[in-house]
Amino acid sequence: MSLINRIRLGAAVAIAKTVTTLVKLLRLGAASVLPGEIARRIYANPLPVLFSQVSQGVILIVGTNGKTTTALLLRKILEDNNFKVVHNETGANLINGLVTALLNQANLVGSLNADYAILEVDENILPLLLKDCQPQYILGLNLFRDQLDRYGEVDSISQRWQNAIAPLPQDTVIVLNADDPTLSHLGQNLTQKVLFFGLNEPELYLDKMSHAVDSIYCPSCGAALDYQGVYLSHLGDYTCPSCDFKKSKTAVKSEDWPQILIGVYNKYNTLAAGLIAQEIGIPREEIKTTIQNFKAAFGRAEELTVKGKKVRILLSKNPVGMNETIRAVNDIKKQGKASISLIVLNDRIPDGTDVSWIWDVDAEVLVETGGTIIVSGDRVYDMALRLTYSQNDLDPLDQKSKIIVKEDLPEAIATALAQTPNDETLHILPTYSAMLEVRQLLTGRKIL
Repeated sequence: MSLINRIRLGAAVAIAKTVTTLVKLLRLGAASVLPGEIARRIYANPLPVLFSQVSQGVILIVGTNGKTTTALLLRKILEDNNFKVVHNETGANLINGLVTALLNQANLVGSLNADYAILEVDENILPLLLKDCQPQYILGLNLFRDQLDRYGEVDSISQRWQNAIAPLPQDTVIVLNADDPTLSHLGQNLTQKVLFFGLNEPELYLDKMSHAVDSIYCPSCGAALDYQGVYLSHLGDYTCPSCDFKKSKTAVKSEDWPQILIGVYNKYNTLAAGLIAQEIGIPREEIKTTIQNFKAAFGRAEELTVKGKKVRILLSKNPVGMNETIRAVNDIKKQGKASISLIVLNDRIPDGTDVSWIWDVDAEVLVETGGTIIVSGDRVYDMALRLTYSQNDLDPLDQKSKIIVKEDLPEAIATALAQTPNDETLHILPTYSAMLEVRQLLTGRKIL
């Protein structure tokens, strides 16, 4: 690197650190994006230089759901085994967020002292990032519809991924979810080293396929896939009746791995993190020990105690995510321990401004099991209407659920807490920006 570029990189680091400090001191926000945006006006593209300084490799984690939990679990596994890790722990996963995170963890001359960098990456910017940055590992968790106003359909995203990954060096390791037909097909068409993870537990099959499915047709020939069973949305065990496409063979057996967080979706996150760690060379027993002691990320099955009541926050930002959180709540309801739920629906930029996705959620499943459902958020009446329609097919005498509408979020939380019995857990199902608000109200502080 030339002297001029070294000076510019050092200036970019200084600017990023200064802006971060000022934003936090003035309580203007989390300072997870703005410092990187300003720093890039001094040094336009620092990421290739920063990537090259990570001694053992950069790990990119992409997918619609599960990035934060998987990244935090993998980070904990690596740190428990004495590796130094840098990570965009704020969850800011666009280019400016990645730049902010890495510059703030560099020294004053722009040097990173790290064995690994774990970066959560928005699925839509992966191709842009790979144009001039070379990671050692790419982990693809899943592809579901999410914020269609921004991204489009999953097949177009997958095609862009394939075009971007194909030119990478042959020693790049690609880890993909075999249960997702789109990702399984992607992996089968790459020339790099590809490892697959997935479930091998038919007892976890859903009784029926949910409305929120995206990729039930063969990505090779277009025929309807023959599913032996589905675990969530379109993730499952499948073959194509019209060509030779089928689920890829997995590198690990899911039944051999422990799970500490609730929900089938967290089983996938556990397998993904465990497989990457195993590929790095960490012994399986060491990985399992970390998994068994892992605490949930903020808002992702995170458990809090508020005014003596137990609260669990389950981020629900798209059809598949909400269906899975409903599934987790209903599993607890079967034990007689989840009679109160709070759903908070916002439509801000982090959530996606189009909330029509709530009509793809299997809300009927939640309503049918009874209990009190409190609704709040910017689009409180949209959510209340969706739940009301889900009661229409029920006999009036068989409507076990009570729906309470509260426009004011603090009032909604207070009502939910008041109605939650001391021996039960209040389950809150918020969209992303709603999760940040809820958590601040419950804890009295922002996440960052």
